[in-house]
Amino acid sequence: MSACGTYIRMREIEELIGNQTAVPYTVPIRFRVSIPFDDLLTFSAFINYSNGIFGDLKLKFKINPHTFVFCQVNSIISIAKYYIMNKDELLGYSPQKLIDIDLMFRNWSQTFQYIKQFTQLGCTADLITKLFAQLLTESGLKNLVCDIKPVTMNIKNYVITEITANMAGYEATDACFNRVRQIYSQPLFVVLAQRVEIWPFSTSATLTGIRTSQNILLSHVTDFFLLFPKDVRALTFFENPCYQNMQVTTYGCNFPDMPMNKLDQQFFQLQLNASNLDQLFEATNEFEDALTTPRNTATRRLNPHTDLTNFLITLQCERNSNGALTFDGPYTQNQNTSVELRGAPIYQGATDSYYNVDTSGKTPPPPILCIVHETFWLFSPTAG
Repeated sequence: MSACGTYIRMREIEELIGNQTAVPYTVPIRFRVSIPFDDLLTFSAFINYSNGIFGDLKLKFKINPHTFVFCQVNSIISIAKYYIMNKDELLGYSPQKLIDIDLMFRNWSQTFQYIKQFTQLGCTADLITKLFAQLLTESGLKNLVCDIKPVTMNIKNYVITEITANMAGYEATDACFNRVRQIYSQPLFVVLAQRVEIWPFSTSATLTGIRTSQNILLSHVTDFFLLFPKDVRALTFFENPCYQNMQVTTYGCNFPDMPMNKLDQQFFQLQLNASNLDQLFEATNEFEDALTTPRNTATRRLNPHTDLTNFLITLQCERNSNGALTFDGPYTQNQNTSVELRGAPIYQGATDSYYNVDTSGKTPPPPILCIVHETFWLFSPTAG
């Protein structure tokens, strides 16, 4: 995981693209990316016992430019803040201008819908590209009108100019190093691991719902993850399709046991349990909102009040037996088997926010199935 962010003012964009004639326009942006280091104990071991046990240390990381996201700040709020901060100055220059601004804020068009959601770079979003005043009456009453157009933002290239590492001072004990030496002295030892496979389903959703399948090999499966992209380029943002009667069937079993409604309390609790967020750890507000916020009604689509792009479904293939997890996940003995996904929208028709991606008739690509397998690696002093 990483964290980064920066604000870009519209005035800066206008100045940077003012002399550009080629489309698309290019705007240079500088920002910091924070990548946390998790294996602090390992770093301390290398510092204190250089090459004593482990050998050389190499740290590698990759930045995928297609996983960055963007969101437009509410232009109306920005103008209002500017107006409040500079009210005295505006009044001194032109009292009539201040009156015009007052009228616009009182009567600005209610048809404008600001979407408080992130969009992945490379995908298209409806953004405000122009704000202007429209005369409503002969007496001078004006309205603030927004031009909204589809905009696609991409990263053309990027350059890493500086790298800084901040690590805490943890230290490995003698008992830890003795155990490491003992492990390496054995001829062969097993390291438990997990492997994740990603399989798009064969067909997409329709107006009445989805019923699709994929023939794949299942080997000691611990979890199924379901993602519902609205664009084939989606890598980091996924929304709640707001479906009901949803269930995965494979190898003679249903996951979960009962069909799911994506907005009810039972589904919410199921996801908290599957993500270990029901006791010691708590879910973030964004994660909870993505699981519980409806996107439509029978008559209209609902404008999101916050970012709702942190949605995924986790289906466990383990069961709790006397306080301990007992593995009984699907295992098809090296044979392909059918994994079927089915469900129906809570509200069908024009208000279906999953099937109707935008107003131009775009429909979503097939859902994505991620499968987590139990596996292991064999290591020895001669063959790492």
